[in-house]
Amino acid sequence: MADKPSVLFVCVHNAGRSQMAAAWLTHLAGDRVEVRSAGSNPGTAVNPAAVEAMAEVGIDIAAETPKILTIDAVRESDVCITMGCGDTCPVFPGKRYLDWKLEDPAGQGIEAVRAIRDEIKILVEGLIREIAPETTA
Repeated sequence: MADKPSVLFVCVHNAGRSQMAAAWLTHLAGDRVEVRSAGSNPGTAVNPAAVEAMAEVGIDIAAETPKILTIDAVRESDVCITMGCGDTCPVFPGKRYLDWKLEDPAGQGIEAVRAIRDEIKILVEGLIREIAPETTA
């Protein structure tokens, strides 16, 4: 892994889970990690319930837009985390792949999306401890 690890979050529409995960990682790790997100079949906009749930914890993802998963995005990432997109993520030797089993927030109310948001935060905190722990001088 490079001095600054790179993480790619992938879900089908890049409108909910992967957007929330990318936002959490950016928020919690700051510039210690390079963060990307993408979808195998991107939606047209980020899920409004995901935007609302993240706003409740002070993280604004309203300006984010779903992005298409590219081979380059996978190639340039040290860790690829899939969230319900099956086998659509290309596999490259030497990359680390994780599959986070998370409920899809699409069509869910804010209560359900809050629970997904909080579960993602716990997973992201564990990832940070592993790949980009804070160092004290």
